[in-house]
This record gives sequence, structure tokens and C-alpha cells, in this order.
Amino acid sequence: MSRNKSKHLVILEINDTHGYAWPYDENDKKIGGFDRIATIVNEVKNESKANKWDFLFLHAGDVTIGMPESDLFNAEPDILALNMMNLDAMTIGNHEFDNPMSVIAKQIRLSKFPVISANIKHKITNETLLKPYVIKEFSDMKVAILGLTTKTTEYTANPATVKDIDFISPLEITKKYIPQLKEQIEPEGIIIVLGHLGIIGFEEKICDGSENSVQKIKQNDKIGDPYGGSVSLAQSISGIDIIIDGHTHTIVTTPLKINDTLIIQAGSYSRYLSRIDLEILNKKIIDYQYKLIPIDEQIIPDLDIQNLLNPYYQKSISVLNEIVGYSYVDFENTNDATRKFDTLIGHLVTDAMMWKVSTIDKVQAALIDGGRIRTGLSAGEISYRNLLRILPFGDKIVILQIKGSDLIETIKWGAIYHPRNSGARLNSYGLNYTIENNEVKNILIGDSNIEFNSIYTIVVNDYIANGGDNYVMLKKAIQYNTNYLLVDALKEYIKTITPIKSYPFKQRWTEKN
Repeated sequence: MSRNKSKHLVILEINDTHGYAWPYDENDKKIGGFDRIATIVNEVKNESKANKWDFLFLHAGDVTIGMPESDLFNAEPDILALNMMNLDAMTIGNHEFDNPMSVIAKQIRLSKFPVISANIKHKITNETLLKPYVIKEFSDMKVAILGLTTKTTEYTANPATVKDIDFISPLEITKKYIPQLKEQIEPEGIIIVLGHLGIIGFEEKICDGSENSVQKIKQNDKIGDPYGGSVSLAQSISGIDIIIDGHTHTIVTTPLKINDTLIIQAGSYSRYLSRIDLEILNKKIIDYQYKLIPIDEQIIPDLDIQNLLNPYYQKSISVLNEIVGYSYVDFENTNDATRKFDTLIGHLVTDAMMWKVSTIDKVQAALIDGGRIRTGLSAGEISYRNLLRILPFGDKIVILQIKGSDLIETIKWGAIYHPRNSGARLNSYGLNYTIENNEVKNILIGDSNIEFNSIYTIVVNDYIANGGDNYVMLKKAIQYNTNYLLVDALKEYIKTITPIKSYPFKQRWTEKN
């Protein structure tokens, strides 16, 4: 690297940690964990100090929702560990808004680091919900960090949480702030977008940053898209030096270069930490080196972080390790299958919903959006921990009295394959239909056609009942919230059918082309 009057900035980044603060098993290895991440952070911080480099440690959003050990405490252990690691800033992710606003407010108060986002505003006051950006002042330059959150949060988050806030287009907001930030970093510095936006087309995949990969992303993430990801932003707006990204869980092995903007992302679930060393001269990145660091067993854990996190883990054991049943059957959800296909795990969940309300009312169908079913269930002992990983959001069961015409619109919306890995696709009980060329045909409830003006009784999760995943037609129905937690209904249902020796799969909908 050239060192002639240039400034050296080291950035470490994690994103989409989703409660994976503790090491966990994957492919017979113990990976991840904030205690190991802390070791790398401390090493690189010391290296930077010894070489008189500037240093930043950033989180690109979704610290919450995923691991039961964290969810039980509303991500308190995760945030305290990030405090101890002296995180410099975190953008707020879409899954933070799966929590009630009271929980979000508590999490922000607990955070000693700035939680930022420029494009989330109160509907009434038009004021930003959070601090939009931070300026980090080093001895030799200033770094502006602008927070952005995907606009898709407006329909993927808990509707009750986001009802009073607007998610503005990141493009619109960035155009507003870039001139201001350029002034504030004078005479030397760069602009970072800390974005929870996503690398569209590479959800849960490896992206090598090649020209072929970039062209593929550009086909899906077009210039000027208000709901677009980081590539759309970089194509649409000049002046961003680097986008530290999250949301799509993309493992970027080589930074993407879009015009003059670099884009990186470090996968998910604390599997990786990304490091990028930037050489900066005259407010431009003139050179860089990038490394994706696997968080594995070779890293010695930081004992301070370990001692902080272990009591939370121990408190969770008695609750989470309760054995609720046994299955000889694998209920798979490989590659988020419930977002795309009719699945056995989708059947299990909707069967549990029907079973739970069977004594309350004559319910004719059960519906849940596939994105709420986060993982599958392997054969063997079934613990409460397993079930909380399948259904981590705290959804409740709601009974609806719905007009036939609105039910048909619901089925049509849930049957269509949604781009950008949306979780809107329906998993259901009591319905049968065919999808052909993205059109829905032969819709039956039970064995009968749905009559437009008839009233039907169905059971759904409260997320879509309130319009989540754009199920706005369900908001027209008469609602009765049972206040039954869906995960507990699944637990009780499994207890009644255990041991699960078989669970025959009978297609509930079919798709052609």
C-alpha cells in the first residue's frame, strides 16, 4: 500500500448476528461467538494503535431475533457484549422492528454506541426516529457514517411496531445528506453508509465481487429503486466511498465495486467478521485490502466477554432444554423452503394452529407466511429451544371472520412467488389450489369453492392479521386475538402426538412452471 501522506483506516464489520452471541455447532465444529469476535477486535485494535492507524468497529443491523438464549432477554447480552467491545456504531435492522417499540427503546438506552438510521421518521412530527449519522473524528481525518435501513421494513416488520413511522427511500435520504456530510469531513475524510439494505440476488449466498456477479445483481437491483439494496444505492448516488452492508446474509469474499463505491458484507450469525484496510488521500480511497475472517475454533475466546455472556446462557438452560417430544421424522426447511414451497414443517405449524383453536370455533383453514418459520426440525428429541428457533417472533394466534372475496385475495397474494426472498408465501391447512405461470387457479377451502360474499372462519398469526408482508386485505376481517403464543401451541401439539413416528406429506397446493 502507498503510505505517501495517505491515511490508513481499518474497519471491522459484523452484521445480522441475530442473537448468535455464543458459539454454536455447525458441521461438527463449534463456530461463531462474540467472545471470539472480541479477540479479533482487540488484536486488530492493538495492531492499529501500534501502527498509528485509525480504527472502526461497526455492526450493520439485526442484532436481535434468532437465538432463543438471546431472545429470552431481548438481546440484552448481545448489546452488553458490543458495549464491552466498544462498538463505534450500529444501524438499525428490519428485525429490530419485530419487537415492540418499548423493547427497541430499551435496547437503544442500553447501547453505549450510537444506533443510527437516517430514513426512519415519525409520521406526525416528521422527525427522524434515530440519530441519522455520526462523525468520527481522528487526528488526521474525519469519517462520516450514515445509517440506512431497508424500506421493505415497512411491510416486513411487526405492523403494530411500525404503524406510526415511515420508512423513506434510502436514495432520497442519501441525496439529502451527502452534501452535508461532505462539508463536515473537510479537509480530509470519507463517507461510509452503514446500511441494512442487502445484496439482492445473493441472499444467503457467497458473492465473489466479480463482474459477472455485479451484472447479475444489477439486473435485480436497478437504479432508482426506492426499495432497492446497496447496489441500487451505489448505482444511483455518487459520493459514497464504502457501503458496509447487511440484511441479505451475503458472504462477500471480494468487495463489490460499483462506480467509485466499495460494498462489503460479512454473512450472518457471527460466522464471519470482515476486515477492510483503506488507504485514503484527498478524500478518496486510493487503495484497499480486504479479508473475511472465519470465526472458528482456532480463535481463543476473550474471557471478559465469555464471563459476561455465560450467566445469561445458564439462566436460559432450564427453560430452553425442556424436552417436549420426540420425532423420527425430519421436518426440513432447507434454504428457507417455507418461503418458496409447500413443506412438511409448514404443515406441522399450521396443523398445530388448527389443533389449538379446534375447541374454540369451527375454523376452516389456517394460514401463516413462510418467513415466520425460520428453520426446520430434525429427527430426535425435541426441546423447547428447537421450537423457539422455528418460531422466534412471539407471534400470537388470531381467529378471523373474513369475507370470501378478501380470502381469495389473501390466497392469491400468498401463492405468488415474491422476489427478494420475501417471506409472504403462504403455508396453509384446509386450502387447495394450483399456481400456473404465477396465476392462482382452482381454489378450494375444504372441498368447496370460495363464495365471494360468504363469511369464512380462519386462523392466522397476528403478524399477517395486522397487515405484515403486505397482507392488507386481512385487516378488513373481524379479528379475535386468542393471545395464545404460536410457539406454545406448537409445543402443546407436539406433546399430544409424540412420539412422531410418521407424518405423511399430502400436497396442499401445487405449482406449474
